[in-house]
Amino acid sequence: LMSSTVTETPVKAQIVCGEGQSFFSMGLNTHRVPMSMHKANRAKLVQRFPNHQKSVIVLQGAKETTRDATDHEPVIRQESYFQYLFGVMEPDCYGAIHIGSGKSVLFIPRLPAEYAIWMGEIKPLQHFKDRYEVDEVYYVDQLNEQLASFNPEQILLLQGLNSDSNKVCKPAKLPKGQDFEVNLCDLHKEISECRVIKSKEEIDVLRYVARISSEAHVHCMQSIKPGMREYQLESLFRHYCYYHGGCRHMSYTCICGSGINSATLHYGHAGAPNDKEINDGDMCLFDMGGEYHCYGADITCSYPANGKFTNAQRDIYESVLAALKAVFAKLKPGVSWTDMHVEAERGFLTVLKERGYLQGDVEEMLAARVGALFMPHGLGHFLGLDTHDVGGYNEDCPPRSDLPGLKSLRTAREIQEGMVLTVEPGVYFIKALLLPAFENEKLNKFLVKDKINSMLTFGGIRLEDDIVITADGFENFTRTPREIADIEAVMAGAKWNCDTLSTE
Repeated sequence: LMSSTVTETPVKAQIVCGEGQSFFSMGLNTHRVPMSMHKANRAKLVQRFPNHQKSVIVLQGAKETTRDATDHEPVIRQESYFQYLFGVMEPDCYGAIHIGSGKSVLFIPRLPAEYAIWMGEIKPLQHFKDRYEVDEVYYVDQLNEQLASFNPEQILLLQGLNSDSNKVCKPAKLPKGQDFEVNLCDLHKEISECRVIKSKEEIDVLRYVARISSEAHVHCMQSIKPGMREYQLESLFRHYCYYHGGCRHMSYTCICGSGINSATLHYGHAGAPNDKEINDGDMCLFDMGGEYHCYGADITCSYPANGKFTNAQRDIYESVLAALKAVFAKLKPGVSWTDMHVEAERGFLTVLKERGYLQGDVEEMLAARVGALFMPHGLGHFLGLDTHDVGGYNEDCPPRSDLPGLKSLRTAREIQEGMVLTVEPGVYFIKALLLPAFENEKLNKFLVKDKINSMLTFGGIRLEDDIVITADGFENFTRTPREIADIEAVMAGAKWNCDTLSTE
C-alpha cells in the first residue's frame, strides 16, 4: 500500500499565507487546514453568549516545559480548547475574544534576543496576525493593558470538569495589577458544547487523519510476521503516519497487544510497553491513531499474526463484526447512544450463543448485563481535538448509567448530525471478570464454562471505526479491511484499495 503523499522530500510544518488566507499544512500533499476554521469556531462560541456582550473570553495556551529538572524540552502539543479557537502552534500564548464585537486578540511571548541564536528568527507581530487570521496581536506582557481597554463587565475563564478524566480545566492565569470581575461558571459548558458538533472544515481534517491512519494500519497488516515484537508494529505505524501524512503526534498511546495482551484494554502504557514477542497463532489487537493539527483518529484492527484465522479466532471475530454491523444498521440522528451500545451487545451475544460459548435467551442476557462480562467498556466516544472528546455529559445531557458496561459509556446522548464518534465493539476473555461470574448465580447459567475456560488465554478482539453522523445516517472514515476473507487476502499479499474497500 502506498499513499499519494509518498515522497523523499523532508516534511516540515508550515502555515502558508497568501491571497488573504492562511492554511496549516505539513507540505507536500498533506491536508491544508484553513485558519478560517478557527475564526468560525470563535464566531460560533460568541453566539452562545447573548447576555455577555461587554465581556471578554480569555484562554491560555500550552506552556513550554522541560523534563523534570533537565533542560530537555519535549515537543509541546497545544491545549485543545486553545487550539479550537486559535489554531496556534507556538507555546506560552494567550488569546482573548470580545464577545460583543467578536474581535480576537492573540498574545505571544516577548522573546529574548538569544532566542534567534538557538531557536530561529524572532518573527514580528504582523507575522502572527497574518498567520493565524486574528484581529490584533500583542505581547503577553501587554495582556492586562489590552484587556482593560475593553472595559469588560466580566472576564470569562475556562474552568470545568472533564467527564472522562474527572480532572478540572485550569483557568488562564491573569497577571496581577487589574481587578477584573472573573466568571468561572459559563465558558466551559458553552465551549464544550460547541466542540460536540463539528464544522465541515473540522470533519475534513478528521477524515484526512483517519485515512492516513487506515493506510498505516493496512501497512502493519501487510508487514507483521510471527517473531516480531509488538513495538515494531507501533514503530511501523508511527513512521507511516508521520512520513506519509505529516502526523508528528499520535492521538494517544499506541495499543499493540498480541495473545493474552489483547485482552488488556489500555495495554501499551509504561508498565506494559508493547514489548512482547508476537507468536505464531497469536490474535493481535492494534489500536492506534495519528493526529494532525491536533485532530485525531482512533482505529482498531484485530487479526491473527500468521494471517490465517483459526476456528476460535473466527468465532470471536465474527461476533464482534456482527456487533459492528448491528450498530451500523441503526445509526442515524435521533437514536440513543445507550441503545446503540445494547445493539452491539445483542449482536455479539447472539453469535457467541450460536457458536456454543453462551446458552439461554439473549434478551435475558442483556437484562442480566452478561454483555459487560465480555465488553466492559462503552461502545465508543466523541472524537476530535481529544481522543475522548469533550461534551459527553454536559449539562442537560442524560446522566451516566450505574449498570455494568453502560456505566463505561462516555456519553448517553441522543445522536445528532455533525457528531464524530468511534464505534468500537469488542469481545475479550478477561479472567478478572469471568472467573467471578462463574460463581454468580445470576450470570453463570448463561455461561458455557468449559468453552469459556478454554479461551482464558485467548485475549480479545476489537473493531473500531471513526464515523461522522450525517443527515440520514453516517459516513465511515475508516478504510481498513473488515471481512475475514479480505484480511487474509491482504495479509497474503493482495493490495488493498482504501477508496473502493476491496482487494486488487
